[in-house]
Parts: sequence; C-alpha cells; structure tokens
Amino acid sequence: MNAIQNISIADFQYELPNEKIAYEPLLPKDSSKLLVYKNGAIQDDHFYNVANHLPENSLLVFNNSKVIPARLPFFTETGACVELFLLEPILPNSYELALGKNGDKTCTWKCFVGNLKKWKSTVIDAAIESIHCKLTAERLSTIEDAYEIKFSWDADLAFSEIIEALGKIPLPPYIKRETIESDKITYQTIYAKIDGSVAAPTAGLHFTDNTLASLRAKNIQTNHVTLHVGAGTFKPVKAATIGNHNMHSEYFVVEKSLLENLIAQPCITAVGTTSCRTLETLYWLGVKILLNSNADISSLSQWEVYHLALENNFSKQEALTRLLNHAIENQLHSIVCNTQILIAPGYPFQIVDILITNFHQPQSTLLLLIAAFLNEENNWRSIYQHALDNNYRFLSYGDSSILFSNNRG
Repeated sequence: MNAIQNISIADFQYELPNEKIAYEPLLPKDSSKLLVYKNGAIQDDHFYNVANHLPENSLLVFNNSKVIPARLPFFTETGACVELFLLEPILPNSYELALGKNGDKTCTWKCFVGNLKKWKSTVIDAAIESIHCKLTAERLSTIEDAYEIKFSWDADLAFSEIIEALGKIPLPPYIKRETIESDKITYQTIYAKIDGSVAAPTAGLHFTDNTLASLRAKNIQTNHVTLHVGAGTFKPVKAATIGNHNMHSEYFVVEKSLLENLIAQPCITAVGTTSCRTLETLYWLGVKILLNSNADISSLSQWEVYHLALENNFSKQEALTRLLNHAIENQLHSIVCNTQILIAPGYPFQIVDILITNFHQPQSTLLLLIAAFLNEENNWRSIYQHALDNNYRFLSYGDSSILFSNNRG
C-alpha cells in the first residue's frame, strides 16, 4: 500500500488547452466521438456505434442519479446575491426524505456559501412567486469549508419542488458561463431517476433512445446503481502524493437485483467512474462480511480496500454472493453505503471489465482511476495524447471513450 500512497500527483499532469474543453454539448448527444481502446490499440468511432464494441449478452451498469438544481440564489436587503450550493443532507440525512415533503417544512443541508461576506445576519429569505412560497435559510455552524444551513418554507410543498422553482443546475466550475435553460436537459442523462447529484455522471450523457435500442438489439442487459455525485468529484488533488489526499465520500444505493445480475454475468461494463466506484465497493463490502459477519458495511474508507486486499483472494462470486445473502438474511431491499474508495494505480479491480468514460482533468482522482484501470503506466497518456491530437472534446460536455481492461483475464 505504501507504493500507492507514494504516487506523485505530478505524474498525472498533462497540458489541456482551453480550446479542447467542451463548454457546450454536441447534439444529438450520441454524435460525440468515441475513442475505443482495446488490446493496446486505439480506434476512432462515434458514440452511436457504442453497442458494436460491447460483447453480446453482457451487462451494462448505469448510474441513474439525477442532478438537482443545487445553486440557490438569495438576495440581501442591499440587493447583494448570496448563493447557497446544496452539497448533502444532514437532517434528515436521507436524500429521499430531505428532498421530500414533511410536516415540519424544514430540512438541513451542508452547503457552500458564495459571497458570504454579504450575509450579515444568520437568516436570509427568498420569495418564490411562481409557487407562492417563501424559503428561509438559517446559517447554523461551520463544517470544514462549508456551512450547516437550515431551510424552512411556508407552502405545502416538497423541498425538491422548491429548489426546482428557485435553483439553477450546477455546471462544473471549469464551464465558465451562466447556466442556460437547455442545460436542464443536456446536463442530465436520459435515464436519470433519483434526485440527489450536484454534478452529472457525465459518461451517461451520450446515451439516447437510439443507443439504448441498439443495446437491446444486441441482447446487452442493463441495470443501474444510484450514486449521488458530490462536488468533491471536482476537488483538486493539492497534496504532492496521493497518500496525503483526503478522498471525498459519496452515498449510493444498490438493489438486490443488481447483485444477482453481477454474480450471473461474466462481463461487466460500467458507465462512468461513479458506477465503477460503486461496483468495486460492492465487492469489498462482501469481503468485509466474509471476514467478519458483524462487519459494518455502511461505509468504506479510502484505504480500507488495500488492507483488505492483503487478507483475502475471494472471487467476485464469493464476495457478491455473501453480500446478497447478507441482504436476504437481514430483509434488506437494497445495500446503502457511503464510499470513499480511492482507486489508483496498483488497485486490484474485481468487478469492472469495460469502462465507458469521458476525458478527465489533469491531476484528478478520476484520471488516477483511468490509469489504474488500464494497468499500464503510460497507457492513459498515449490515449489522452491521441485524443488531443485528434480534436476530441474534453471534460463533462466532451467526447467519450470505451476502455477494455488489461487487469482481468
């Protein structure tokens, strides 16, 4: 594990010119370029052909989390705008309950606060005329670089309805423009279902009804996880080595039916790094129970997997079957966990064989995951250089790639 913790983030730097960053999506969504990496070779294609590159009768796993309009503008008595950026619920701590309707008409969230110096008092109001509602925000306490904010309102509405009327879609910080109406559609996957993300699982943005139909025509099964993407996905690695970086934690829910499909299917494709992190976490939760039937599987810390990897060589089937049996024994409909898993070169992949993903920022944990998945030191660099040389569009609204692992047999 020391070798992994000593990885220098400077080794994952590359030059990304501004003109290579996509500030707007291509339409139709599946017209994006698709870089195919398999058996050491690179091929250029378009995303509408993605099914052609996937094995028949395999399993494709999406993240069906839905981006919420998390940027909430409030105005002080002097007219200054204070923006509250919803990060994660505190009370209730369930996304479903915090975004729903409750008798108290209150909820408390961890939030970033923009223009804090203009927020003189602890309470600020927003009048939302379109839904005849007044939303009040009360600043309670500091949480690291954010704040605990209590929201209350005076209408018989769910909090999700209120932020839908008031809020803005939170585009990534490197897209330096105002949100426009079309972002509500283009910065959302077509299969998004469960409210909670403050950043899109962007690998899925390329899918259209036509691409989903092409998957069905090839008997490629689909299933989903729900991982709510946090703002931490954009958190830069400021430490010189990975061992000194504090990985962000993200909440996910996985239904039992997915576990059954994962056990049965020999080839698994993850759509995006969020799906990948969730699937890999499931394996280690099963390992934890195999090693200790009373183990806590409500969370997985960033270095825990590397300790567990030294203690076992359980197969995918063994670990996932034990996790499934745990759910059955405890009458659980789903597995719920906060994962802090940090996947870096040297990580032993257990579940994911194929990864569909966009092109990521330099010196990011997402790029570390890509390098780990390719399992060869400079493969990521040759792939990214090919993309730069061939006018691929980078980051959230950019083009796509499909990567075949060299880790697994």
